[in-house]
Formats: sequence, structure tokens, C-alpha cells
Amino acid sequence: MMKLIRKVLGRVILSLDRMSTPIGLVRPPEYQQQVDLQTQKFILYQFERCPFCVRVRRVIRRLSLKIELRDTQKNPQFHEELLKGGGAIQVPCLRIEKDDGSVQWMYESADIILFLRERFSE
Repeated sequence: MMKLIRKVLGRVILSLDRMSTPIGLVRPPEYQQQVDLQTQKFILYQFERCPFCVRVRRVIRRLSLKIELRDTQKNPQFHEELLKGGGAIQVPCLRIEKDDGSVQWMYESADIILFLRERFSE
């Protein structure tokens, strides 16, 4: 029964998300290139119908960020990467590769959103 409820709610959430897609931030081309270079080191582990993942993806669109999305429900390899790298199967999770090569795994949608807004809002 819970699986059915989640499936129905997931579809409703996705429909509402599609009907109200946020408008992306417009930056000067040179600045957008810098932002794109920074976000090449980010990967968001998520799944499509997760309401917390939807929140993070909306912020990513609103801030015009190019962050790779990896669906852990549809791809077992991504599921395994998340478990091995982050230590938990919880989405959303933002994988951040730092300049020194170290990797940070950030869980919790509110923390991810705060991190992205602080770093990429104008």
C-alpha cells in the first residue's frame, strides 16, 4: 500500500514540477563558463520521484547550474557508487570533488540547497 501511495505522490510531484519549471539565472557568458567549470566537479545522486531531490533539482535549474544527475533507482552502478563513496543510500546526495582531489559527500536537501545558493547566487 505504501509503495502505491509513494508512486502516486511521486507522479503528482513530478507533474507539478514540470508545470512550474523555474526560470534560470542569466549570467554574463564569461561568468557562466566559470560556474560551469566549477560544477563539472559536482554529481547529484538522486531519484526522479523523491520530493527532496525535486527541491534540489529546482534550485539547480533556478541557479542555471550544470550538475550531472545520477539516478540511483534506475542504475545499480550509481546506487553502488553512492553506498561506497558516501557510506549511505540516501538521496539527495551531492558529491563534491575539491581542487585538492578530495571528495565530500553532502546529504540533506537543505544543506545542499544552502551550499549551492551561497556559492552560486548573485
